[in-house]
Amino acid sequence: MNSQDITPKQPQDENIIENKELNIWEALIPVIALVGMLAYNVFVYGDDALSGSNQFILLLGAAVAAVVGIYNKVSFTQMIDEVAENVKSTTGALLILLMVGALAGTWLISGVIPSMIYYGLQILNPTIFLGACVVICAIISVATGSSWTTSATVGIALIGIGEALGVSLGMTAGAILSGAYFGDKMSPLSDTTNLAPAMAGGELFSHIKYMALTTIPTISVTLIVFILLGFAQDTTGVADTSQLLNDINKAFNVTPWLFLVPIIVIVLIVKKTSPLIALLIGTLLGGLFAVIFQPQVIMQIAEADSLTFRSAYKGIMDAITVKTSIATENETLKDLFSASGKGMSGMLGTIWLIICAMVFGGVMDAIGALSRISQALLNLATTTFGLFTSTVASCLTLNVTASDQYLAIVVPGKMFKKAYEDRGLAPENLSRTLEDSGTVTSVLVPWNTCGAYQSGVLGVPVADYFVFAIFNWLSPFMTLLFAAFSIKIKQLTSK
Repeated sequence: MNSQDITPKQPQDENIIENKELNIWEALIPVIALVGMLAYNVFVYGDDALSGSNQFILLLGAAVAAVVGIYNKVSFTQMIDEVAENVKSTTGALLILLMVGALAGTWLISGVIPSMIYYGLQILNPTIFLGACVVICAIISVATGSSWTTSATVGIALIGIGEALGVSLGMTAGAILSGAYFGDKMSPLSDTTNLAPAMAGGELFSHIKYMALTTIPTISVTLIVFILLGFAQDTTGVADTSQLLNDINKAFNVTPWLFLVPIIVIVLIVKKTSPLIALLIGTLLGGLFAVIFQPQVIMQIAEADSLTFRSAYKGIMDAITVKTSIATENETLKDLFSASGKGMSGMLGTIWLIICAMVFGGVMDAIGALSRISQALLNLATTTFGLFTSTVASCLTLNVTASDQYLAIVVPGKMFKKAYEDRGLAPENLSRTLEDSGTVTSVLVPWNTCGAYQSGVLGVPVADYFVFAIFNWLSPFMTLLFAAFSIKIKQLTSK
Protein backbone atom coordinates (compact mmCIF):
# COMPACT_ATOMS: atom_id res chain seq x y z
CA MET A 1 0.00 0.00 0.00
CA ASN A 2 1.03 3.64 -0.20
CA SER A 3 0.64 5.88 2.82
CA GLN A 4 0.34 9.16 0.95
CA ASP A 5 -2.86 8.06 -0.73
CA ILE A 6 -4.37 5.71 1.81
CA THR A 7 -4.34 7.83 4.94
CA PRO A 8 -4.60 11.64 4.97
CA LYS A 9 -2.75 11.86 8.28
CA GLN A 10 0.38 9.98 9.26
CA PRO A 11 -0.48 6.55 10.76
CA GLN A 12 2.07 6.97 13.55
CA ASP A 13 0.09 9.97 14.78
CA GLU A 14 -2.89 7.73 15.54
CA ASN A 15 -4.19 8.36 19.07
CA ILE A 16 -4.83 5.21 21.10
CA ILE A 17 -7.93 5.71 23.26
CA GLU A 18 -7.91 4.13 26.70
CA ASN A 19 -10.93 3.60 28.94
CA LYS A 20 -10.23 2.57 32.53
CA GLU A 21 -13.93 1.85 33.07
CA LEU A 22 -13.81 -0.98 30.50
CA ASN A 23 -12.64 -4.46 31.51
CA ILE A 24 -11.32 -7.12 29.13
CA TRP A 25 -14.52 -9.16 29.11
CA GLU A 26 -16.59 -6.15 28.15
CA ALA A 27 -14.06 -5.31 25.42
CA LEU A 28 -14.44 -8.82 23.99
CA ILE A 29 -18.26 -8.77 23.89
CA PRO A 30 -18.45 -6.94 20.50
CA VAL A 31 -15.75 -9.21 19.03
CA ILE A 32 -17.50 -12.39 20.12
CA ALA A 33 -20.85 -11.05 18.91
CA LEU A 34 -19.39 -10.04 15.53
CA VAL A 35 -17.65 -13.36 14.92
CA GLY A 36 -20.78 -15.29 15.90
CA MET A 37 -23.07 -13.23 13.68
CA LEU A 38 -20.67 -13.36 10.74
CA ALA A 39 -20.28 -17.14 11.07
CA TYR A 40 -24.05 -17.68 11.00
CA ASN A 41 -24.50 -15.19 8.17
CA VAL A 42 -21.90 -16.95 6.03
CA PHE A 43 -23.56 -20.28 6.87
CA VAL A 44 -26.87 -18.94 5.55
CA TYR A 45 -25.65 -16.92 2.55
CA GLY A 46 -22.41 -18.68 1.59
CA ASP A 47 -20.47 -16.80 -1.10
CA ASP A 48 -23.27 -14.21 -1.35
CA ALA A 49 -22.60 -12.97 2.20
CA LEU A 50 -20.49 -10.08 0.87
CA SER A 51 -23.35 -8.88 -1.32
CA GLY A 52 -24.69 -6.84 1.57
CA SER A 53 -25.60 -8.98 4.58
CA ASN A 54 -22.04 -9.04 6.00
CA GLN A 55 -21.95 -5.27 5.72
CA PHE A 56 -25.04 -4.99 7.91
CA ILE A 57 -23.59 -7.52 10.37
CA LEU A 58 -20.60 -5.19 10.80
CA LEU A 59 -23.02 -2.38 11.65
CA LEU A 60 -24.77 -4.65 14.17
CA GLY A 61 -21.37 -5.42 15.70
CA ALA A 62 -20.76 -1.67 15.95
CA ALA A 63 -24.14 -1.30 17.67
CA VAL A 64 -23.16 -3.94 20.25
CA ALA A 65 -19.87 -2.09 20.84
CA ALA A 66 -21.77 1.19 21.21
CA VAL A 67 -24.02 -0.32 23.90
CA VAL A 68 -20.91 -1.52 25.77
CA GLY A 69 -19.42 1.97 25.39
CA ILE A 70 -22.50 3.79 26.69
CA TYR A 71 -22.59 1.40 29.67
CA ASN A 72 -18.96 2.41 30.35
CA LYS A 73 -19.63 6.17 30.17
CA VAL A 74 -18.48 6.79 26.58
CA SER A 75 -20.60 9.43 24.86
CA PHE A 76 -22.33 8.70 21.58
CA THR A 77 -20.77 11.86 20.14
CA GLN A 78 -17.28 10.58 20.89
CA MET A 79 -18.06 7.31 19.10
CA ILE A 80 -19.42 9.11 16.04
CA ASP A 81 -16.36 11.37 15.95
CA GLU A 82 -14.03 8.37 15.99
CA VAL A 83 -16.07 6.66 13.27
CA ALA A 84 -15.75 9.82 11.18
CA GLU A 85 -11.96 9.78 11.65
CA ASN A 86 -11.82 6.10 10.67
CA VAL A 87 -13.89 6.61 7.54
CA LYS A 88 -11.83 9.69 6.67
CA SER A 89 -8.63 7.62 6.92
CA THR A 90 -9.90 5.37 4.11
CA THR A 91 -10.59 8.23 1.69
CA GLY A 92 -7.55 7.42 -0.42
CA ALA A 93 -8.33 3.70 -0.42
CA LEU A 94 -11.89 4.31 -1.63
CA LEU A 95 -10.70 6.61 -4.41
CA ILE A 96 -8.07 4.08 -5.45
CA LEU A 97 -10.77 1.40 -5.66
CA LEU A 98 -12.84 3.60 -7.95
CA MET A 99 -9.81 4.32 -10.12
CA VAL A 100 -8.91 0.62 -10.32
CA GLY A 101 -12.42 -0.09 -11.61
CA ALA A 102 -12.05 2.69 -14.17
CA LEU A 103 -8.59 1.50 -15.19
CA ALA A 104 -9.73 -2.10 -15.63
CA GLY A 105 -12.56 -0.90 -17.86
CA THR A 106 -10.37 1.07 -20.26
CA TRP A 107 -7.63 -1.58 -20.19
CA LEU A 108 -10.26 -4.08 -21.33
CA ILE A 109 -11.67 -2.09 -24.26
CA SER A 110 -8.19 -0.90 -25.32
CA GLY A 111 -7.00 -4.50 -25.56
CA VAL A 112 -4.36 -4.18 -22.83
CA ILE A 113 -5.80 -6.96 -20.65
CA PRO A 114 -6.73 -9.19 -23.64
CA SER A 115 -3.18 -8.75 -25.00
CA MET A 116 -1.69 -9.68 -21.63
CA ILE A 117 -3.86 -12.80 -21.64
CA TYR A 118 -3.03 -13.52 -25.29
CA TYR A 119 0.74 -13.43 -24.86
CA GLY A 120 0.59 -14.92 -21.38
CA LEU A 121 -1.21 -18.00 -22.70
CA GLN A 122 1.62 -18.57 -25.17
CA ILE A 123 4.39 -18.16 -22.59
CA LEU A 124 2.83 -19.76 -19.51
CA ASN A 125 1.32 -23.20 -18.99
CA PRO A 126 -0.41 -24.74 -15.95
CA THR A 127 2.79 -26.45 -14.79
CA ILE A 128 4.83 -23.25 -14.29
CA PHE A 129 1.99 -20.75 -14.04
CA LEU A 130 1.54 -20.57 -10.25
CA GLY A 131 5.25 -20.30 -9.52
CA ALA A 132 5.55 -17.64 -12.23
CA CYS A 133 2.72 -15.66 -10.60
CA VAL A 134 4.63 -15.53 -7.31
CA VAL A 135 7.87 -14.41 -8.96
CA ILE A 136 6.28 -11.84 -11.31
CA CYS A 137 4.21 -10.23 -8.56
CA ALA A 138 7.15 -10.22 -6.14
CA ILE A 139 9.31 -8.35 -8.66
CA ILE A 140 6.60 -5.79 -9.48
CA SER A 141 5.76 -5.26 -5.82
CA VAL A 142 9.39 -4.77 -4.78
CA ALA A 143 9.79 -2.24 -7.60
CA THR A 144 6.62 -0.32 -6.75
CA GLY A 145 6.42 -0.93 -3.00
CA SER A 146 2.70 -1.56 -3.41
CA SER A 147 0.74 -4.80 -3.27
CA TRP A 148 -2.34 -2.82 -4.31
CA THR A 149 -0.77 -1.56 -7.53
CA THR A 150 0.57 -5.03 -8.30
CA SER A 151 -2.83 -6.71 -8.05
CA ALA A 152 -4.54 -3.87 -9.94
CA THR A 153 -2.19 -4.23 -12.92
CA VAL A 154 -0.50 -7.59 -13.53
CA GLY A 155 -2.76 -9.31 -10.98
CA ILE A 156 -5.90 -8.76 -13.06
CA ALA A 157 -4.17 -10.12 -16.18
CA LEU A 158 -2.82 -13.16 -14.33
CA ILE A 159 -6.29 -13.98 -13.02
CA GLY A 160 -7.51 -13.98 -16.63
CA ILE A 161 -4.65 -16.18 -17.80
CA GLY A 162 -5.18 -18.60 -14.93
CA GLU A 163 -8.88 -18.94 -15.68
CA ALA A 164 -8.12 -19.55 -19.37
CA LEU A 165 -5.61 -22.25 -18.40
CA GLY A 166 -8.15 -23.92 -16.12
CA VAL A 167 -6.21 -23.15 -12.93
CA SER A 168 -8.24 -22.61 -9.76
CA LEU A 169 -8.96 -18.92 -9.20
CA GLY A 170 -8.25 -19.39 -5.50
CA MET A 171 -4.79 -20.80 -6.27
CA THR A 172 -4.05 -18.02 -8.75
CA ALA A 173 -5.14 -15.28 -6.34
CA GLY A 174 -3.13 -16.90 -3.53
CA ALA A 175 0.00 -16.95 -5.69
CA ILE A 176 -0.53 -13.33 -6.77
CA LEU A 177 -1.00 -12.12 -3.20
CA SER A 178 1.92 -14.16 -1.87
CA GLY A 179 4.25 -12.46 -4.33
CA ALA A 180 2.64 -9.05 -3.95
CA TYR A 181 2.91 -9.00 -0.16
CA PHE A 182 6.51 -10.22 -0.25
CA GLY A 183 7.34 -6.99 -2.08
CA ASP A 184 5.06 -4.96 0.17
CA LYS A 185 7.14 -6.16 3.14
CA MET A 186 10.62 -5.93 1.65
CA SER A 187 10.53 -2.82 -0.54
CA PRO A 188 11.92 0.39 0.99
CA LEU A 189 9.23 2.19 -1.05
CA SER A 190 6.44 0.49 0.92
CA ASP A 191 4.68 2.55 3.56
CA THR A 192 4.31 -0.37 5.99
CA THR A 193 8.02 -1.15 5.65
CA ASN A 194 8.72 2.41 6.77
CA LEU A 195 5.96 2.50 9.39
CA ALA A 196 6.99 -0.63 11.34
CA PRO A 197 10.53 0.54 12.28
CA ALA A 198 9.15 4.01 13.01
CA MET A 199 6.79 2.47 15.58
CA ALA A 200 9.48 0.22 17.06
CA GLY A 201 12.18 2.91 17.18
CA GLY A 202 14.42 1.20 14.63
CA GLU A 203 16.08 2.11 11.32
CA LEU A 204 14.62 1.28 7.89
CA PHE A 205 17.42 -0.70 6.23
CA SER A 206 18.36 -2.49 9.44
CA HIS A 207 14.68 -3.50 9.67
CA ILE A 208 14.65 -4.79 6.06
CA LYS A 209 17.88 -6.74 6.58
CA TYR A 210 16.59 -8.31 9.81
CA MET A 211 13.17 -9.02 8.29
CA ALA A 212 14.80 -10.93 5.42
CA LEU A 213 15.81 -13.62 7.93
CA THR A 214 12.19 -14.76 8.27
CA THR A 215 10.83 -13.51 4.94
CA ILE A 216 13.26 -15.32 2.60
CA PRO A 217 12.54 -18.78 4.12
CA THR A 218 8.80 -18.04 4.02
CA ILE A 219 8.74 -17.00 0.35
CA SER A 220 11.00 -19.98 -0.49
CA VAL A 221 8.59 -22.44 1.10
CA THR A 222 5.71 -20.64 -0.63
CA LEU A 223 7.38 -20.88 -4.04
CA ILE A 224 8.17 -24.58 -3.57
CA VAL A 225 4.54 -25.32 -2.66
CA PHE A 226 3.25 -23.48 -5.73
CA ILE A 227 5.75 -25.26 -7.97
CA LEU A 228 4.50 -28.59 -6.59
CA LEU A 229 0.89 -27.47 -7.07
CA GLY A 230 1.81 -26.58 -10.66
CA PHE A 231 3.08 -30.09 -11.34
CA ALA A 232 -0.19 -31.42 -9.93
CA GLN A 233 -2.27 -29.38 -12.41
CA ASP A 234 -4.18 -31.14 -15.17
CA THR A 235 -2.49 -29.94 -18.38
CA THR A 236 -5.06 -31.41 -20.76
CA GLY A 237 -6.69 -28.00 -21.15
CA VAL A 238 -3.62 -26.44 -22.73
CA ALA A 239 -4.55 -27.64 -26.21
CA ASP A 240 -7.81 -25.68 -25.98
CA THR A 241 -5.97 -22.35 -25.72
CA SER A 242 -5.51 -22.20 -29.49
CA GLN A 243 -9.23 -21.50 -29.86
CA LEU A 244 -9.01 -18.86 -27.13
CA LEU A 245 -6.12 -17.17 -28.94
CA ASN A 246 -8.09 -17.13 -32.20
CA ASP A 247 -11.16 -15.69 -30.51
CA ILE A 248 -9.14 -12.98 -28.74
CA ASN A 249 -7.69 -12.04 -32.14
CA LYS A 250 -11.19 -11.83 -33.59
CA ALA A 251 -12.41 -9.50 -30.85
CA PHE A 252 -9.31 -7.28 -30.51
CA ASN A 253 -6.36 -5.96 -32.47
CA VAL A 254 -3.62 -7.59 -30.40
CA THR A 255 -0.23 -5.84 -30.48
CA PRO A 256 2.79 -5.50 -28.16
CA TRP A 257 2.40 -1.70 -28.40
CA LEU A 258 -0.46 -1.99 -25.89
CA PHE A 259 2.05 -2.96 -23.19
CA LEU A 260 3.22 0.65 -23.17
CA VAL A 261 0.25 1.51 -20.96
CA PRO A 262 1.01 -0.80 -17.99
CA ILE A 263 4.75 -0.12 -18.36
CA ILE A 264 4.13 3.64 -18.04
CA VAL A 265 1.94 3.10 -14.95
CA ILE A 266 4.54 0.90 -13.25
CA VAL A 267 7.33 3.39 -14.05
CA LEU A 268 5.24 6.19 -12.55
CA ILE A 269 4.78 4.21 -9.33
CA VAL A 270 8.49 3.37 -9.16
CA LYS A 271 9.21 7.09 -9.55
CA LYS A 272 7.06 7.64 -6.44
CA THR A 273 4.14 9.19 -8.29
CA SER A 274 0.94 9.14 -6.25
CA PRO A 275 -0.95 5.89 -7.03
CA LEU A 276 -4.12 7.91 -7.66
CA ILE A 277 -2.36 10.00 -10.29
CA ALA A 278 -0.68 6.94 -11.83
CA LEU A 279 -3.98 5.06 -12.04
CA LEU A 280 -5.73 8.09 -13.53
CA ILE A 281 -3.03 8.41 -16.18
CA GLY A 282 -3.30 4.67 -16.85
CA THR A 283 -7.07 5.02 -17.24
CA LEU A 284 -6.78 7.93 -19.68
CA LEU A 285 -4.05 6.19 -21.68
CA GLY A 286 -6.26 3.11 -21.85
CA GLY A 287 -9.04 5.23 -23.31
CA LEU A 288 -6.66 6.81 -25.85
CA PHE A 289 -5.26 3.45 -26.92
CA ALA A 290 -8.82 2.12 -27.27
CA VAL A 291 -9.55 4.85 -29.84
CA ILE A 292 -6.30 4.12 -31.69
CA PHE A 293 -6.25 0.32 -31.63
CA GLN A 294 -9.82 -0.86 -30.93
CA PRO A 295 -12.31 1.43 -32.74
CA GLN A 296 -14.56 -1.55 -33.49
CA VAL A 297 -14.89 -2.32 -29.75
CA ILE A 298 -15.79 1.28 -28.93
CA MET A 299 -18.44 1.35 -31.67
CA GLN A 300 -19.90 -1.87 -30.32
CA ILE A 301 -20.11 -0.53 -26.74
CA ALA A 302 -21.50 2.83 -27.90
CA GLU A 303 -23.91 1.04 -30.30
CA ALA A 304 -22.70 3.30 -33.14
CA ASP A 305 -22.11 2.61 -36.84
CA SER A 306 -18.99 4.79 -37.05
CA LEU A 307 -16.31 6.15 -34.75
CA THR A 308 -17.18 9.76 -34.02
CA PHE A 309 -16.21 11.96 -31.09
CA ARG A 310 -19.60 11.27 -29.53
CA SER A 311 -19.36 7.48 -29.90
CA ALA A 312 -15.76 7.45 -28.65
CA TYR A 313 -16.73 9.52 -25.62
CA LYS A 314 -19.71 7.29 -24.82
CA GLY A 315 -17.78 4.04 -25.30
CA ILE A 316 -14.90 5.13 -23.08
CA MET A 317 -17.13 6.63 -20.38
CA ASP A 318 -19.27 3.47 -20.26
CA ALA A 319 -16.13 1.37 -19.84
CA ILE A 320 -14.94 3.63 -17.02
CA THR A 321 -18.20 3.80 -15.10
CA VAL A 322 -20.30 0.67 -15.67
CA LYS A 323 -19.90 -3.02 -16.47
CA THR A 324 -18.75 -3.58 -20.05
CA SER A 325 -19.63 -6.55 -22.28
CA ILE A 326 -17.44 -7.54 -25.23
CA ALA A 327 -19.10 -9.45 -28.07
CA THR A 328 -17.63 -12.94 -28.48
CA GLU A 329 -19.03 -16.41 -29.05
CA ASN A 330 -16.45 -17.94 -26.72
CA GLU A 331 -18.07 -18.49 -23.31
CA THR A 332 -14.71 -18.60 -21.52
CA LEU A 333 -13.75 -15.21 -22.93
CA LYS A 334 -17.15 -13.81 -21.99
CA ASP A 335 -16.44 -14.74 -18.38
CA LEU A 336 -12.89 -13.35 -18.54
CA PHE A 337 -13.94 -10.05 -20.07
CA SER A 338 -16.93 -9.74 -17.76
CA ALA A 339 -14.68 -10.15 -14.71
CA SER A 340 -12.30 -7.45 -15.98
CA GLY A 341 -14.74 -4.85 -17.26
CA LYS A 342 -16.52 -3.91 -14.04
CA GLY A 343 -15.97 -0.18 -14.21
CA MET A 344 -16.26 2.05 -11.16
CA SER A 345 -19.71 0.69 -10.35
CA GLY A 346 -18.22 -2.78 -9.88
CA MET A 347 -16.24 -1.51 -6.89
CA LEU A 348 -19.18 -0.08 -4.97
CA GLY A 349 -19.82 -3.32 -3.05
CA THR A 350 -16.23 -3.34 -1.80
CA ILE A 351 -16.45 0.35 -0.85
CA TRP A 352 -19.66 -0.41 1.06
CA LEU A 353 -17.87 -3.18 2.97
CA ILE A 354 -14.91 -0.96 3.88
CA ILE A 355 -17.13 1.84 5.20
CA CYS A 356 -19.11 -0.56 7.40
CA ALA A 357 -15.87 -2.13 8.67
CA MET A 358 -14.56 1.32 9.57
CA VAL A 359 -17.74 2.01 11.54
CA PHE A 360 -17.13 -1.11 13.65
CA GLY A 361 -13.43 -0.32 14.08
CA GLY A 362 -14.16 3.31 14.96
CA VAL A 363 -16.62 2.41 17.72
CA MET A 364 -14.26 -0.24 19.09
CA ASP A 365 -11.47 2.34 19.24
CA ALA A 366 -13.72 5.02 20.78
CA ILE A 367 -14.85 2.83 23.67
CA GLY A 368 -11.23 1.83 24.41
CA ALA A 369 -11.72 -1.84 23.44
CA LEU A 370 -8.74 -1.98 21.08
CA SER A 371 -6.39 -0.64 23.75
CA ARG A 372 -7.82 -2.94 26.43
CA ILE A 373 -7.44 -6.07 24.30
CA SER A 374 -3.83 -5.20 23.36
CA GLN A 375 -3.00 -4.45 27.01
CA ALA A 376 -4.45 -7.80 28.10
CA LEU A 377 -2.32 -9.61 25.54
CA LEU A 378 0.75 -7.70 26.72
CA ASN A 379 0.08 -8.72 30.33
CA LEU A 380 0.17 -12.40 29.29
CA ALA A 381 3.77 -12.04 28.08
CA THR A 382 5.88 -13.45 30.92
CA THR A 383 8.69 -14.79 28.69
CA THR A 384 10.48 -13.61 25.55
CA PHE A 385 8.56 -16.12 23.43
CA GLY A 386 5.37 -15.01 25.18
CA LEU A 387 6.16 -11.42 24.23
CA PHE A 388 6.50 -12.35 20.56
CA THR A 389 3.32 -14.44 20.73
CA SER A 390 1.40 -11.59 22.34
CA THR A 391 2.60 -9.20 19.63
CA VAL A 392 1.45 -11.57 16.88
CA ALA A 393 -1.89 -12.13 18.60
CA SER A 394 -2.37 -8.39 19.04
CA CYS A 395 -1.67 -7.70 15.34
CA LEU A 396 -4.08 -10.43 14.25
CA THR A 397 -6.74 -9.18 16.65
CA LEU A 398 -6.41 -5.61 15.38
CA ASN A 399 -6.68 -6.76 11.76
CA VAL A 400 -9.95 -8.48 12.65
CA THR A 401 -11.43 -5.86 14.96
CA ALA A 402 -10.10 -2.55 13.64
CA SER A 403 -10.27 -3.73 9.99
CA ASP A 404 -7.22 -1.65 9.18
CA GLN A 405 -3.66 -2.69 8.37
CA TYR A 406 -2.16 0.50 9.78
CA LEU A 407 -3.81 0.14 13.19
CA ALA A 408 -2.57 -3.46 13.30
CA ILE A 409 0.97 -2.02 13.17
CA VAL A 410 0.55 1.26 15.08
CA VAL A 411 -1.37 0.08 18.15
CA PRO A 412 0.80 -2.98 18.99
CA GLY A 413 3.90 -0.98 18.06
CA LYS A 414 3.10 1.69 20.62
CA MET A 415 1.88 -0.76 23.25
CA PHE A 416 4.80 -3.24 23.06
CA LYS A 417 7.77 -0.96 22.39
CA LYS A 418 8.76 -0.49 26.04
CA ALA A 419 8.23 -4.19 26.83
CA TYR A 420 10.81 -5.14 24.19
CA GLU A 421 13.24 -2.54 25.54
CA ASP A 422 12.77 -3.80 29.11
CA ARG A 423 13.72 -7.32 27.99
CA GLY A 424 16.85 -6.01 26.28
CA LEU A 425 15.53 -6.77 22.79
CA ALA A 426 16.53 -4.61 19.83
CA PRO A 427 13.71 -2.71 18.09
CA GLU A 428 14.22 -4.85 14.96
CA ASN A 429 12.56 -7.73 16.81
CA LEU A 430 9.36 -5.74 17.26
CA SER A 431 9.33 -4.16 13.78
CA ARG A 432 9.88 -7.55 12.13
CA THR A 433 7.10 -9.13 14.15
CA LEU A 434 4.74 -6.26 13.31
CA GLU A 435 5.32 -6.82 9.61
CA ASP A 436 5.25 -10.63 9.79
CA SER A 437 1.88 -10.58 11.51
CA GLY A 438 0.25 -7.19 10.86
CA THR A 439 1.09 -6.31 7.27
CA VAL A 440 0.60 -9.65 5.56
CA THR A 441 -2.44 -11.05 7.40
CA SER A 442 -4.65 -8.03 6.68
CA VAL A 443 -5.54 -9.53 3.29
CA LEU A 444 -6.90 -12.67 4.99
CA VAL A 445 -9.77 -10.80 6.69
CA PRO A 446 -12.74 -10.21 4.33
CA TRP A 447 -13.85 -6.97 6.02
CA ASN A 448 -10.34 -5.55 6.48
CA THR A 449 -9.56 -2.78 3.98
CA CYS A 450 -6.87 -4.98 2.39
CA GLY A 451 -9.03 -8.11 2.22
CA ALA A 452 -11.94 -6.16 0.79
CA TYR A 453 -9.73 -4.40 -1.76
CA GLN A 454 -7.87 -7.47 -3.02
CA SER A 455 -10.95 -9.68 -3.28
CA GLY A 456 -12.77 -6.87 -5.08
CA VAL A 457 -9.97 -6.17 -7.55
CA LEU A 458 -9.15 -9.81 -8.31
CA GLY A 459 -12.78 -10.91 -8.23
CA VAL A 460 -11.97 -13.82 -5.90
CA PRO A 461 -13.57 -14.11 -2.43
CA VAL A 462 -11.19 -14.22 0.54
CA ALA A 463 -12.57 -17.64 1.50
CA ASP A 464 -11.45 -19.00 -1.90
CA TYR A 465 -7.85 -17.73 -1.73
CA PHE A 466 -7.29 -17.90 2.05
CA VAL A 467 -5.64 -21.35 2.08
CA PHE A 468 -3.56 -20.54 -1.00
CA ALA A 469 -2.24 -17.19 0.27
CA ILE A 470 0.57 -19.30 1.73
CA PHE A 471 3.09 -16.53 2.28
CA ASN A 472 0.52 -14.46 4.17
CA TRP A 473 -0.57 -17.02 6.76
CA LEU A 474 2.83 -18.71 7.02
CA SER A 475 4.68 -15.50 7.95
CA PRO A 476 3.36 -15.25 11.56
CA PHE A 477 4.26 -18.91 12.17
CA MET A 478 7.77 -18.34 10.82
CA THR A 479 8.42 -15.39 13.14
CA LEU A 480 7.14 -17.43 16.11
CA LEU A 481 9.35 -20.37 15.08
CA PHE A 482 12.40 -18.11 15.15
CA ALA A 483 11.34 -16.79 18.57
CA ALA A 484 10.67 -20.24 20.01
CA PHE A 485 14.17 -21.49 19.11
CA SER A 486 15.87 -18.11 19.78
CA ILE A 487 17.08 -17.87 16.18
CA LYS A 488 18.51 -14.45 15.33
CA ILE A 489 16.91 -12.64 18.27
CA LYS A 490 18.87 -9.41 18.28
CA GLN A 491 19.77 -7.93 21.65
CA LEU A 492 20.08 -4.26 22.56
CA THR A 493 23.66 -3.01 22.55
CA SER A 494 24.87 -0.41 24.99
CA LYS A 495 25.82 2.91 23.42
